[in-house]
Amino acid sequence: MESIAVIASEPAGKDALASITKAEAVAEMAPTSNEKDIGEITISEGKTAYSKLSVTLMVVFSGLAIGSDGFNASIIGNLSLIFGILYPDLSTTMYSRLSNAFIIGMIVGMLGFGYISDRLGRKSGAVLTTLILVVGIALSAASSGKDELGMFWMLVISRGIAGVGAGGEYPVSGAGAAEATDEDSGVRKNRGFIFALIGDLSATFGFVFGGLVPLLLILCSHENENHYNVVWRLSLALGLIPPISIFWFRYKMAVSTAYRKSAAKKQRIPYWPIFRRYWRPLLGCSLGWFLYNYISYPFGLFASTILTRLNVGSSLTKNMGWGTVINCFYIPGAFIGGLLSDRIGRRRTMALGFFLQAILGFILGGALGSIQSILPLFIIFYGIFLTLGEVGPGATIVLTSSESFPTSIRGQCLGLIAAFGKAGAAIGTAVFAPILASFGDVDGGYKGNQAVFLIGSGFAAAGAMTSWFIIPDISNRLESEDEAWKEYLREKGYEIQWGDVESEDPEGLRLDGVKS
Repeated sequence: MESIAVIASEPAGKDALASITKAEAVAEMAPTSNEKDIGEITISEGKTAYSKLSVTLMVVFSGLAIGSDGFNASIIGNLSLIFGILYPDLSTTMYSRLSNAFIIGMIVGMLGFGYISDRLGRKSGAVLTTLILVVGIALSAASSGKDELGMFWMLVISRGIAGVGAGGEYPVSGAGAAEATDEDSGVRKNRGFIFALIGDLSATFGFVFGGLVPLLLILCSHENENHYNVVWRLSLALGLIPPISIFWFRYKMAVSTAYRKSAAKKQRIPYWPIFRRYWRPLLGCSLGWFLYNYISYPFGLFASTILTRLNVGSSLTKNMGWGTVINCFYIPGAFIGGLLSDRIGRRRTMALGFFLQAILGFILGGALGSIQSILPLFIIFYGIFLTLGEVGPGATIVLTSSESFPTSIRGQCLGLIAAFGKAGAAIGTAVFAPILASFGDVDGGYKGNQAVFLIGSGFAAAGAMTSWFIIPDISNRLESEDEAWKEYLREKGYEIQWGDVESEDPEGLRLDGVKS
């Protein structure tokens, strides 16, 4: 993707226009009431600020990348039902390894690529994450061994490799999309809704397709168990389509204005000033993402398992189908949360979603005996419980974690926070099944289902308090924090060489009628 196009803001006057030459474009803008200022920056030959088409492409490709991660993360939950039929002797421990391998890999990728995206650039990070993800998925689909145990160990390792690539997408896509949407004031004002589509809706569709794809393949095989080996391998292999389809565009992406101006590629910024200045957003966003994923991941991954305990279906396809229906309830939450975050702010939206989810969860857990006896009512309550999680932290946590930090450290801070979030997903996934299993099938699975809803609601209440009391209100204009950060470091005696004048954008490409 290239960012070559018309200038995003109006120049100060004719003198500024006259100063633009073929070799250098200098955009000198003064702040105005409509916030069209993007500051002074020297951009390489033939290039100005991002065009609207460039911003749109960056948003679309970031969404596809994170949606791909959602698919690859969630699909193992439904494939585990198939494994239970094909490999009945597979241990519970191995099931846990399969669930957690991808998540642990994501944590490694988030931490590693957060650093890479700040030091080497968003483009380098995007290309590397895509390559690693593709290799990991291909190895997963081709897993084999001398026996079943050997095959599953290869699958676990391959899923971990794919997780590294998927995890790297969060700091790369999150930071890149935040900077792309800062190029134009009109886009910036709707960044909350845009990020809800990138970071939440796309991942939600990934979860939905993670259930739908194996279900459709099972139906295509006429539910013949002899074909289930092909079903699970093909389900994994189809996860290759999104990252491969966007690889060329990511390879051709250009450097954002914010990164051109405020990157710190020449030297490492000491970590003590980072923690001293940004401890509140680091702590608040890390806790918020941890609590959100502790609830969201297991309740999504194990939807089919919960319904199986209620005997809602007499076959694998019916249980998987109902689980997919429940995951569809994630979708409206992204739209609602995105609209709210642009109107009442990120912090308030996050706290509101957590709070309402906690209230509904306590009601659902307390009255579960009566509610689960009416299947449609239980499914609706279950679905709304998931929706509220997306209204709050689901729609806002990636954006809040991106906007809270300056460009030079955005990738590292976002990666660290996202890693805490995936730790919540790993822990929640690891304890969810044992909590259900500890109660066996007593009272038709009532006690186990009640326990997970009440525990999840308690975590949601903690998330509401974390969002309200710890996460600070922030400006949606990235340059404001960039300048404040630079001044803070100068006051502390640090001399940093800012900007990226070395990275070159692709040549010979045309966007909005401007050729490089």
